[in-house]
Amino acid sequence: MVDHQVRQGAGHSPRRMLVTGGAGFIGSNYVRLALADDPSLHIVNFDALTYAGNRESLTDVERAHRERYRFVHGDIANPAMVERLMAEMQIDTVVNFAAESHVDRSIDGPTAFVRTNVTGTLVLLEAARKTWVNRQDVRFHHVSTDEVYGSLGATGFFTEETPYDPSSPYSASKAASDHLVRAWRRTYGLPISISNCSNNYGPFQFPEKLIPLMIANALAGKPLPIYGDGRNIRDWLYVEDHCRAIDLIVQHGAPGCTYNVGGHNEWANIDIVYLVCDLLDEIRPRSAGGSRRDLITFVKDRPGHDRRYAIDAGLIDRELGWRPQETFLSGLRRTIDWYLANQGWVDGVADGSDRLGRRGLG
Repeated sequence: MVDHQVRQGAGHSPRRMLVTGGAGFIGSNYVRLALADDPSLHIVNFDALTYAGNRESLTDVERAHRERYRFVHGDIANPAMVERLMAEMQIDTVVNFAAESHVDRSIDGPTAFVRTNVTGTLVLLEAARKTWVNRQDVRFHHVSTDEVYGSLGATGFFTEETPYDPSSPYSASKAASDHLVRAWRRTYGLPISISNCSNNYGPFQFPEKLIPLMIANALAGKPLPIYGDGRNIRDWLYVEDHCRAIDLIVQHGAPGCTYNVGGHNEWANIDIVYLVCDLLDEIRPRSAGGSRRDLITFVKDRPGHDRRYAIDAGLIDRELGWRPQETFLSGLRRTIDWYLANQGWVDGVADGSDRLGRRGLG
């Protein structure tokens, strides 16, 4: 059961925050937003810089906030390093983004997902418990996913009470980490919060995920691979909206709370690709003419591909007043504009390797 105690009026004021995975997609957007919103906040960004982590995503932050921002290269599964960092930097808030997150990669190599997502979360929880020693003026926030709930039928929504039913090694590892976080609250009294979000999109997303991959391939005139029949449905959340939600939860959600964070934007994969093609054709027409829809190619589905996810984000609306500011169309336009203006960043993270190749065939 999710802890649904009364939360209105609860308050936490982060002063020295450890953001794990802060060089990744959502983490880097969160670091930028949190530092801009609170001029007294100090952030330590702790990231292993695996393939999807890119320190250059925060070059502007390092310049603008050099007195309040520090990057530390390290592994969350290293207990000695994490405990030392927590103590030396006098951390009062942990926001845990660090995770292996690509479903296809989890099918091909599940061990790395268990190590980072489960063992890494355990190490962070233990470091927080030992460092804080029963303090309640602290907060451990764990960022999770709606994929822990499994697959929906044609109707209905995931709520905070939906039973966990993960389908992939990735979602199973995230479900396990969620359970650990709640257990450390119930067993040790650690002040925690959890958010389970729907699919994010926006600036700085590694181009193996659907939207940036479709943008990159469409611009390059490459095939646009669509799994199965393309009718798998996801709820889409613009990354800055997600970051604002996390900030609200960290500061105003009471210890023990869990919130589902969704974009109120259900789209089938094929319809997203159509929209990306149409917007690119409008913004940057092909030199040879014609529609980029011609590049769409249907490929073999991945094993255990959940059919539909949809989030009921009513709780965070009622209790914290959060709603997404972007519609899917406005957020997608902003995303496409960003990728068009930052092609150098895309080329740098892709670097001509096989990192964007097809995976997850089992």
